[in-house]
Amino acid sequence: MTEPIKPPRLAAAIAERLQALILEGVLRPGDRLAPERELAERLEVSRPSLREGIALLEEKGLLESGRGGTFVARFLAPLSDPLAALYAGNERVAADYFELRLTMEAEAARLAARRATEPDRAAIRAELDRLRAAHDANDPKAEAEADIDLHQRIYEASHNVVLLHMMRAMADLLRRGIFYSRDQLYRRPEVQAAILAQHVAIAEAILARDEAAAAEAARDHLLFIFGAVEDLRRDDLRRATSIRRVDRDALIAD
Repeated sequence: MTEPIKPPRLAAAIAERLQALILEGVLRPGDRLAPERELAERLEVSRPSLREGIALLEEKGLLESGRGGTFVARFLAPLSDPLAALYAGNERVAADYFELRLTMEAEAARLAARRATEPDRAAIRAELDRLRAAHDANDPKAEAEADIDLHQRIYEASHNVVLLHMMRAMADLLRRGIFYSRDQLYRRPEVQAAILAQHVAIAEAILARDEAAAAEAARDHLLFIFGAVEDLRRDDLRRATSIRRVDRDALIAD
């Protein structure tokens, strides 16, 4: 005798819907969900069913609730936190990081040029405008943040969710200064101007749907950044050596 077909529980369906939005990058780590009443109305479900659905995602570690409301959990932290501890202070990490990103960024830009929808393209334009505004205001910190966010919009436009979440983890490490100091990099005017031009080239190639140009612009950008970071590292080594020479008297006998 066959078992009767049971319809899925509404709470499970709600959880599945919200989980899909997290997977697609529509809901991002740190985002606060709309208040319960408003969200229930938008999803056209009851508040008890919504609460139950949210509880299911809390058990998975994808949502977390508190006094401030319900937030998308920073679910990449269990990956990025140990990596930050592992990578910090290791001299080979920056080179290996750029080697990885050289491949990933070029592919993300190529896929974005092919797959970007009109909302994706609008998001890329908006981030590019924000980047230009920060540059014109000579605000290195804001420009560095807009830099990361522009890359995030490109990852989203690639419509590859595995690439999206992998690169979000990398971006989290970058924000912590694990690989190099973005603020220090952006405080060099010649570097700052070159980076802006490179971002414009990447974005414009994607918007023009030129896959080859987008991939090439992304590769050129990463190679430039790696070279600039190496220059900073060498400058720091030279400065440290000079300081040691000045302080040599403390190490030798009179």
